[in-house]
Amino acid sequence: MNAKNPGPPPSHIREMAGHANAWPFAEARTIEKHLAGKTPDKGYVLFETGYGPSGLPHIGTFGEVARTSMVRHAFHQLSDIPTKLFAFSDDMDGLRKVPDNVPNKDMLDEHLGKPLTNIPDPFGTHESFGHHNNARLQTFLDDFGFDYEFVSSTELYKNGRFDEMLMRVLERYDAVINVILPTLGEERRATYSPFLPVCKKTGVVLQVPVIERDTDAGTIVYQAEDGTKVETPVTGGHCKLQWKVDWAMRWAALGVDYEMSGKDLIESVRLSGKICRILGEKPPTGFTYELFLDENGEKISKSRGNGLAVEDWLRYAPPESLSLFMYGKPKTAKRLHFDVIPKNIDEYLTHLAKFPDQEDDQKLNNPVWHIHTSHPPHEDAHLSHNVLLNLASVCHSEDKSVLWHFITRYSPDATPENAPILDKLVEYAINYYRDFVKPAKSYRKATEAEATALGDLAETLRCMDGATPAVDIQTEVYEVGKRHDFENLKDWFRALYEILLGQSQGPRMGSFIALYGIDETVQLLERAVSGEDLSV
Repeated sequence: MNAKNPGPPPSHIREMAGHANAWPFAEARTIEKHLAGKTPDKGYVLFETGYGPSGLPHIGTFGEVARTSMVRHAFHQLSDIPTKLFAFSDDMDGLRKVPDNVPNKDMLDEHLGKPLTNIPDPFGTHESFGHHNNARLQTFLDDFGFDYEFVSSTELYKNGRFDEMLMRVLERYDAVINVILPTLGEERRATYSPFLPVCKKTGVVLQVPVIERDTDAGTIVYQAEDGTKVETPVTGGHCKLQWKVDWAMRWAALGVDYEMSGKDLIESVRLSGKICRILGEKPPTGFTYELFLDENGEKISKSRGNGLAVEDWLRYAPPESLSLFMYGKPKTAKRLHFDVIPKNIDEYLTHLAKFPDQEDDQKLNNPVWHIHTSHPPHEDAHLSHNVLLNLASVCHSEDKSVLWHFITRYSPDATPENAPILDKLVEYAINYYRDFVKPAKSYRKATEAEATALGDLAETLRCMDGATPAVDIQTEVYEVGKRHDFENLKDWFRALYEILLGQSQGPRMGSFIALYGIDETVQLLERAVSGEDLSV
């Protein structure tokens, strides 16, 4: 997913990119329109993604950076203007609650409300909890090969980068709060302030009303718990902003040109855009993506813990398949659960296999072009994940060498050394089989009619050469089903899966039989016809 500023693409690619249908190109053309043909004064186009470091990086973080990187790369095909991607950490936020997945929770209890970068690291490895999670974020992004610049909210508040815009918020205070107040309840409206002062005594980020403002001095006054009035500068890290105002201020201060966000933030984007204009700057163009759903079709929530972690996905599938999941239909709500993983693996492999033979205009619309920044690998996977998964299933094996025995016979030139993609697919298939397929297996006995058809299939296969192509085997499997008057051939294949594999779905039988072996399949069929228990 590296999207560094490359040299200009060939002219014909640039021309095609101007009309390509893939959504990253549509977004890139929107950015071009946003720029109105001009290079920003800062000299580059700024893409931004945001991260709340109160918890560890999650799959939504990956999705946002991956999608933004795809748009950035598409933009490079259209324009020679340099670009940057900021991974922005809101690490000056006050800690609202102690996360469940950290050690030394009692220690964190003592620091609730303080900026994350002023809280001790419960893991004991960094100078603060914020620094720890920021380091995790950067390692996370580096592991995926993203090209980005890490930006800390704390550092920009404290080093003065935000000072000009913070003063402008103070100067245009009434106009800013008049955007926010109509969205608040009566009680909250009475106490709302865009400025959150950091208490000098406790270090807590305070949500208190502002009772006085001094635009010339650049200060606000609030009332402390003991009733005393406290004057504090709005600059230099003495205050931070409420997040909608903070978002707008950040856009204005940094000159953000593009930032995508989830559907749940549509109203926040609208409000922050208004505030950005009040501050005298143009808000970024953006993209609204749909949210992920869990296995029950409910919105995934970090707090509820009903999501799928990146490390979970990577136990069962290559990272490119996760990138494909993020690429596909970003404006459609999608189930993000373990059962979507196998399909995404095989779709990725299909797109990868098609790529070398496609025309250039087709390549620009192939997901792997965007996943691999226009340079997908040329390695042949040889077999689909689905076939490998079912091989593990019928062999009842969690041993890579057992599966490779069948693979080598099917494809003699393939070895773990010269086919590393295939070797990893074997490992993924075994993991998935062990954790999901094996526990859910439920074999059934064949009916009398089904047993007759299975016997016929066994006799048909006996007449075939061991080198018979998979497509020819598939044709014969169809013919057997037709001979035995299955009303719907789907019922025939479902019977094969349920009786032979203990599951309701399965691979193309021709491909599976070619891999597993004709003799071995005949033996399996004979066991099924005799009523033997195939679960052992």
